[in-house]
Amino acid sequence: MEAEDLNSHGTAALVTEPQFTQLFRKYLEREGVIDSRFRVQKLPDGAVALPVLGQSLQEHHLQHLKESIPPGRTCALIWIQNPILSKSAQVRSPTQKLREELESLVLRCGAAWSEELEKDLPKSWQRHGDLVLLSKDCFRATLWGEMGQELWETVAGAVGAKRLARRGCVQSDSFRSPTVTLLLGEDGWVEHVDNGIRYRFDVTLCMLSPGNITEKLRIASLHCAGEVVVDLYAGIGYFTLPYLVHAGAAFVHACEWNPHAVEALQQNLQLNGVQHRCRIHQGDNRKLELRDVANRVNLGLIPMSEEGWPVACKVLRKDIGGILHIHQNVESFPGKALQPGQDHQLPATEKHEDKGIHGGKDVVSGTGRRALCPTAQTAWQKWAEATGTQIRTLLQKLNGKPWRTNILHIELVKSYAPHVHHIVLDLDCRPLS
Repeated sequence: MEAEDLNSHGTAALVTEPQFTQLFRKYLEREGVIDSRFRVQKLPDGAVALPVLGQSLQEHHLQHLKESIPPGRTCALIWIQNPILSKSAQVRSPTQKLREELESLVLRCGAAWSEELEKDLPKSWQRHGDLVLLSKDCFRATLWGEMGQELWETVAGAVGAKRLARRGCVQSDSFRSPTVTLLLGEDGWVEHVDNGIRYRFDVTLCMLSPGNITEKLRIASLHCAGEVVVDLYAGIGYFTLPYLVHAGAAFVHACEWNPHAVEALQQNLQLNGVQHRCRIHQGDNRKLELRDVANRVNLGLIPMSEEGWPVACKVLRKDIGGILHIHQNVESFPGKALQPGQDHQLPATEKHEDKGIHGGKDVVSGTGRRALCPTAQTAWQKWAEATGTQIRTLLQKLNGKPWRTNILHIELVKSYAPHVHHIVLDLDCRPLS
């Protein structure tokens, strides 16, 4: 219901003298019969009216209040035709405003508002400047499709946007391209700022995952002065830019095969003034010709980056080695949970020191760690150990000499699905002298 319509129906109110206002208010609030949609009002004769829920007010409430003030004082129930809305009632949330304006649109079109339409509304959305990106699970009812452009203009007005787009499923192509439909506006180019870094991209052609912000912040906190970094899955620069702007990397080789992402990455390097410290390698990174250059390699691809492991080993410096940041979605199942009384500590690693970039913190950390069960942490540790073994084998075959690998850190990025977590393994890889 519109706010301006709310007060046209009026409300019941208890009238008393000003000196008894606080006494009445406290009692009515305690009994749960005060109507918080409206303000306490001063009437022309000087009396005060406290809005109440008429259907909840009982005779014993009136009797109690009358007995709490001196005989002959005012305590009466009246009806106020045009009560004044409280501040909270005047302020509508974006979701309330959207629902109310769409209900009004449906009624103007001669249709009836229904529970189906109510459930079909978006509960949240992403905002990128003047463009709002809606989720894929909204506006699916047949009626919406019959409304045409007026529907999207109404939605945009309600959420304060000039452009509107709706997300679809991620395509199963090699680029993991988004399926985003532009509903209102001429183009999908937007600019997003994270941690002082500007990202420009077309939402209909590229993705920006807000759930990865914690990992971008972590990368930004690393000390990479003088280092050469290879980012094997650069995208629009999610991690390339934090390495250059905040972590102080001397140079980044950014590998990306999606031409739309490459276009955005080129713009983002320019926007942030770091284009002279980055080279873009467009195409399949498995055909990358770089060798023996990297102090650090970023493998930021999920659900897994295993196809990039041989490439990462090839670009890692042969003389001193370096660090791999390996992303993975790791499953853990409740059926494998530890029983009460069992050791809940992580199993020992081949060489578990957890020094260097994290200064001796716990090997497992990240947002949401408090809610984790030992089952998840154990699954991560087992995957990390197996990965370390595979990487060590690859390096030894490639270089013809023994290497060691050491788990520095396991970072939780986010929960990807029930019992599936997106984690990052920081793996230190060094040749044995």
